[in-house]
Amino acid sequence: MFEVNKKMTIGEVVRQDRETAPILMQFGMHCLGCPHAQMESLEQAGMVHGCDVDALVAALNEHFAKKA
Repeated sequence: MFEVNKKMTIGEVVRQDRETAPILMQFGMHCLGCPHAQMESLEQAGMVHGCDVDALVAALNEHFAKKA
């Protein structure tokens, strides 16, 4: 099973499964295709967008667990 952590980039997560895009957008990360999505970690993006990164990582991991 793929496991997400807050040091991963948005791009890494989306490349692993495009179906994660709606989850990321629910947490305020709407610019998934921008260059920052390829460089910023989830933790950095969470600080910029003011979201709970731990909750985001948990939601993403729940998504991947369901697919396993």
